[in-house]
Amino acid sequence: MMTTKPSDRTLSRLAAVVGEKYAITDAREMTAYMTEWREIWTGKSPMVLRPALTGEVSKILAIAHETETAIVPQSGNTGLVGGQIPFERGDEVVLSLDRMTRIRKVDAVNNSITVDAGVTLKTVQDEAEKVERFFPLSLESEGSCRIGGNLSTNAGGLGVLAYGNTRDLCLGLEVVLADGRVWSGLKSLRKDNTGYDLKNLFIGAEGTLGVITGAVMKLFPHPSSRATAFVALPSVKAALDLLGLARQRSSSPVTAIELFPRNGFEFTLKHFPIRDPFAAAAPWYVLIELSGSGDLDSVLTEILGEAAEQGIVLDATVAQSEAQRKDLWFIRQAIVEVQKREGGSIKHDVSVPISELPIFVDAALAAIHAFMPGARPMPFGHIGDGNLHFNVSQPIGMDKQAFLGQWQAMNDVVFDVVLKHGGSISAEHGIGRLKRDLMTKIKSPVELQMMRDVKKLFDPKNILNPGKVLPS
Repeated sequence: MMTTKPSDRTLSRLAAVVGEKYAITDAREMTAYMTEWREIWTGKSPMVLRPALTGEVSKILAIAHETETAIVPQSGNTGLVGGQIPFERGDEVVLSLDRMTRIRKVDAVNNSITVDAGVTLKTVQDEAEKVERFFPLSLESEGSCRIGGNLSTNAGGLGVLAYGNTRDLCLGLEVVLADGRVWSGLKSLRKDNTGYDLKNLFIGAEGTLGVITGAVMKLFPHPSSRATAFVALPSVKAALDLLGLARQRSSSPVTAIELFPRNGFEFTLKHFPIRDPFAAAAPWYVLIELSGSGDLDSVLTEILGEAAEQGIVLDATVAQSEAQRKDLWFIRQAIVEVQKREGGSIKHDVSVPISELPIFVDAALAAIHAFMPGARPMPFGHIGDGNLHFNVSQPIGMDKQAFLGQWQAMNDVVFDVVLKHGGSISAEHGIGRLKRDLMTKIKSPVELQMMRDVKKLFDPKNILNPGKVLPS
């Protein structure tokens, strides 16, 4: 991939679209847009543009298309695979949507909300609450991630089991194409059987086919009741057995079942002032939640009692208040943060068929320990849809940089096991630049050619996030 640094004339034209105040060229001011939170990549750019309107994005891309200027769309800069960061050459202009924050319409009767792409996920959740509705996408970064980025990476999160990925929550899109044309597809229809579903081309495309500037998202009636439990388990299979039993015994849906191992819980106990509610340690834990109506606490308690009689559950505690519920969820949510406090962590966002999870976990753990004795694997995540973040923390006492230098080798170890079990190397984080070169390993030549053909059709000059997603 080769791109040309934009001329001073081109940069001046681009800056004129948004005004001098919102065309950033100072290196210190650009820092927040150049580095992602894992600090794996730090890019360079001659300019960061911060448009406020779709029309401004359209003008920017028209100029970029004419001058063949590479554009890197960026939303909340919370992506985990480097798709939002420019390369180190310094010839790509960053297009940040962080000023596009309008709530365009909230329709409680239609259960939908129309927003600019730069609206934060938390804001969408809050706007839904104002009309007694519920937006189920839930991520640790919800205070800073933005809807455009959620769509561009097809984010998953904690509510996928009941509500699906971001793709499943989207009714319509507004997209600026590579040449500046605007596709106004902001329909709020549940059923529209009129040919190709164009919005799904842009969802998960990581800004390589067009720039999402607006979206219509689904809302849901707010659950009147929730029941949440923290459960100790003997095995991964027991977690699946518990899920199956809960689905059989409850008329309300299981909206979450989050798995994590003992060492993940120990990390949290070490770094945060919380207590272990159980007398004995267990190999595995889940946080399980039912949502709906009625006395769900009693329902969940009965399910857990039956599971204990069957040997599925070792111990359990059910939240007795909203404060206790939040405390239990904190145990799961803290796992992301505590990995940083334990040194280097090599990440894997993978999925396998749900039925394969127990044997996959055993095989992957064995492979990691064989490759690096002393490594501390910490698989956790959304077991209900087969998605685990099979992360690996560095051995105690090992140099952090030396450990992180084994990133690719560790990826190969884990991904080989994933592929043997019919899985995916990216369940919800996307491809970006982190996994781009692995695409030839997981996609057939026919699949890759189809993807390249789509890219060429929508972005013939290769100006939209070049070098991301598709391998060279």
